[in-house]
Amino acid sequence: MSHASHKFWLKITAVVVGSFGPVFFLGTMLPTSEPARLTLDILSWPVDGLQTYASPDTRFLSALTGGFLFGWGVMIWCLSAWVYDLAPEAVRRTVLAGVLSWFVLDSAGSIASGNASNALFNVAVLLIAVGPLWRPARA
Repeated sequence: MSHASHKFWLKITAVVVGSFGPVFFLGTMLPTSEPARLTLDILSWPVDGLQTYASPDTRFLSALTGGFLFGWGVMIWCLSAWVYDLAPEAVRRTVLAGVLSWFVLDSAGSIASGNASNALFNVAVLLIAVGPLWRPARA
């Protein structure tokens, strides 16, 4: 992989991570909560309609989750645009460490909370988000 390919893939990673932000933001208001509710229902497979956004606590947690994910996606995009050319290997390793940390904690929490199916979805997201960033770019 070249540096240009890694820089491009960092933008894909940013979109993958950040795209969950607006979905969960919509969960903060009952009239727009269906995309977040459905996402949560899919991630806690099987789709059974048991996940709701009726509780204000759930909507608040959705606001926090949406904000963190959108901000993290923007940060990865900015790293690719503003920092990568100065320190490509440091940016690659930083993003990789962040994605792997998310994967471990999110998957462990999913399993501990009785939603092991989300850990399987996390594998797919991990593979897409990391892509060729597993390996250093060639000069």
